[in-house]
Amino acid sequence: MRSKQFVVLLVLVSIVGIVVSLAAWCFLELIHQIQQEVFTHLPHAFGYSSPPVWWPLPVLAIAGVLAALAISKLPGNGGHIPAYGLAAGGPPAPVDLPGIILAGLACIGLGVVIGPEAPLIALGAGLGVIAIRRVRSGAPDQVVSLVAASGSFAAVAFVFSSPLAAAVIMIEVTAIGGPRLRLVLVPGLLAAGIGSLVSVGMGSFTGLSSSAYAISALPLPAFGHPHLGNFAWTIALAIAIAAVTSVIMRGGLGVLAITKPRPLVVLPVAGLLIAGLAILFSQATNHTVDDVLFSGQDQLPGLVAQAGTYSVGALALMVLCKGAAYSLSLGGFRGGPTFPAMFLGAAAGIMASHLPGFPITAGVAVGIAAGVSSVLRLPLSAVVIATVLTAKSGDGVEPLVIVGSVVAIVVTLLLSGRRSGAPEASQ
Repeated sequence: MRSKQFVVLLVLVSIVGIVVSLAAWCFLELIHQIQQEVFTHLPHAFGYSSPPVWWPLPVLAIAGVLAALAISKLPGNGGHIPAYGLAAGGPPAPVDLPGIILAGLACIGLGVVIGPEAPLIALGAGLGVIAIRRVRSGAPDQVVSLVAASGSFAAVAFVFSSPLAAAVIMIEVTAIGGPRLRLVLVPGLLAAGIGSLVSVGMGSFTGLSSSAYAISALPLPAFGHPHLGNFAWTIALAIAIAAVTSVIMRGGLGVLAITKPRPLVVLPVAGLLIAGLAILFSQATNHTVDDVLFSGQDQLPGLVAQAGTYSVGALALMVLCKGAAYSLSLGGFRGGPTFPAMFLGAAAGIMASHLPGFPITAGVAVGIAAGVSSVLRLPLSAVVIATVLTAKSGDGVEPLVIVGSVVAIVVTLLLSGRRSGAPEASQ
């Protein structure tokens, strides 16, 4: 780390961080524009003032066809399989990137219940590999891996708008430890800081804006010091979320087993089922299909801000429909599992806030932490994400977040028979 070569490497990582951050912005902005065109502008072009009830059916069926083609016809298998959690394999080969990006755009852009973090990790790592190979074609594998990891740091920091969250997530995902941790952490944090800087737009210097999709602190009331009753509800909520999440993840693995041999048949059908669940929810509750479709990162602030407009029954049906759609999405589509888990955890927390002595801030914070911890099996990442999202409410909720995350991961491991993890998906 004291050598001139390491300093040169930091300069390269800085450049990679900028390039990856801009690429991540392009990827997320394109997803946002696809969603706007397909779900807002296109219905207007056909003469509808708002999308008709049946509109998600053909859109999700098309998403299934496009995803299946990217998975079966292009190199890279479409990228990460979200039913395996957020596993991190080696960096993708440059030839795999087009298939991964196309699969991500088709799935996330057309409303499948899956998040963008896995394609972003692959994009960041892939661009890092391309950069180091261009600069030094014979670079050692350790250097290539370090630059690739730094690219992933930058991409994750962009979507979370937080270098701290990105660093913790990537450290837990890659299981980096020992002396290697310090070696990777310095350039990784540098790249993550650049990613966060680009995410907030760098002011008027770039004019970039990620406000439509980058995660930021939620509009929650201030929370003081927790009391014993808060901890009791926290434990109960974390257990319930872990149990439901276990069913969702097992369902996703079951769907994956059906999808693998025949994606061109199964994925369009899965898309139709996801659309049907969204339509069922909207017709039963008079809320929009957006509460069931999509990853949830764009809808999460609105859900929290308008929590009072949802009855307990509507929230329960939302968790049921989006949970089933999430399970279907995990099993064959491509993307990341994190953001739907956050949304479902927040919805469960809002439901729990109707209990006596459990404010909405505590419910949402614990719900997000328990959801992320159960799905990713990364308890520290879950604590950091929930803490970042509830930062405006004060630090009184942090003990509850920690307890919720720990209880959720313990229950998840018990329910899964302490299974060490699913095989990593190829990227």
